[in-house]
Amino acid sequence: MRLIVMDVDSTLINEEVIDMLGEEAGVGEQVAAITERAMRGELDFRQALAERVGLLAGMDASILDRVYHRTSFTPGALDLVRTAHERGWKVGVVSGGFHELADRLVAAAGIDHCLANTLEVEDGKLTGRLIGDPVTKETKLEALRRWAGEYGIGMDHTVAIGDGANDIPMIQAAGVGIAFCAKPKTRAAAPYAIDERDLMQVFAIIDQN
Repeated sequence: MRLIVMDVDSTLINEEVIDMLGEEAGVGEQVAAITERAMRGELDFRQALAERVGLLAGMDASILDRVYHRTSFTPGALDLVRTAHERGWKVGVVSGGFHELADRLVAAAGIDHCLANTLEVEDGKLTGRLIGDPVTKETKLEALRRWAGEYGIGMDHTVAIGDGANDIPMIQAAGVGIAFCAKPKTRAAAPYAIDERDLMQVFAIIDQN
């Protein structure tokens, strides 16, 4: 029995949802610049997230539906989930993105667990704020440990996959930690790396461990 936990943006899917929301809101370049700095570990993720979400204030909530329809699963993503389940394993995702999109991706892929942020909406408009505490590198790691504990899976039988600086703690804590098409800081910190956008390559690494 194993547990695979992966990031959503640029890992499970090809896109960065927050950047696409910025494009729809007409502030794409500003949002993308903040995202890039945060993913490289140059900005505190909590601060960067608050800044980017704040730029979306006043946008109609229908923006979420439009962005969802622009997302695409990374090659091998759906096969990874199917293969893991065939082996009797569990799969979860942890995202600095948003439940409003992540929940739909999780349902489409048949993923077992999801941790993400929730956008505040009032009168059909985004307020530019989140509901509850933001998902950070610490809460991603905590989710990996919590879900493993729920299934009685030892940390040595967990797998963590991600591309950004906020994925480093869970990648380093997992039994198999994989940087996937990752930023240089993340790649350098990870025990394993995949540089081709094919999530099925994960199994070659897992099966060696």
